[in-house]
Amino acid sequence: MNNNIAIIGGGNLGSSIAEGLIASGFVQASQITITKRNISTLEPLAQKGVHVSSDNKAAVQQAKYIILAVKPFQIKDIVEEISPVLVAGQHTLISVATGVWIKDLETLLKQDFAVLRAMPNTAIAIQQSMTCICANAKAMQEVEYVSDLFNQLGKTIVIDEKLMDAATVLGACGTAYALRYIRANIQGGIEIGFSAAQAALIAAQTVKGAADLLLTRNTHPEQEIDKVTTPMGCTIAGLNEMEHQGFSSSLIRGLISSYRKIKDDM
Repeated sequence: MNNNIAIIGGGNLGSSIAEGLIASGFVQASQITITKRNISTLEPLAQKGVHVSSDNKAAVQQAKYIILAVKPFQIKDIVEEISPVLVAGQHTLISVATGVWIKDLETLLKQDFAVLRAMPNTAIAIQQSMTCICANAKAMQEVEYVSDLFNQLGKTIVIDEKLMDAATVLGACGTAYALRYIRANIQGGIEIGFSAAQAALIAAQTVKGAADLLLTRNTHPEQEIDKVTTPMGCTIAGLNEMEHQGFSSSLIRGLISSYRKIKDDM
């Protein structure tokens, strides 16, 4: 079966994974099969050479790696559907469904399969995701390959599964928090004289540049902040006012509130 990949679920996430893997050259389009009930929406992928299908069982039989890119409430039905054609030792399952634990999948599979969870964020659509990965004992030898796979779609980190809920908050909800900051920056930019389009470009590129500084230099944020905060300058005046108004505290409290919400809903 080589390293053929079956993506069960051809929605936004599943399609983005397929598009990114093809664009990166990680696998050939012909090595990917993606499924969806209505395959007409997968025509752009079919034109690139991806196999598209509405038959989940047939798709997984031709693959080694099976990515479950469906809604959490669909997992049980999907796993029960494909289980009869899965073979322990030949198939590796990777779930990107939020809140579905490895032990839940193991219970449904009823065999000793290699199972991993991957938590990407919406930037996977442009191959800039932060993806957190964990695995069961059987899948330890597959962690490197699966990390390489998701590294084509951004950056990855391998974590303990107990941190997956926290990863959802920091890496997935975190996208919304960052965008809300950018939106506020745009609103402030308009108030001091820029057009909405100008403010949006400046704010977004500035945040992108700031993030790239940390990722490229592997520095702490305060090191980069110190470089632009001159004594009695406008930067420190603005930062101090934001802190007086609870900027860092409100962000931390927001993160913790999101985390508690996940735990309360479990």
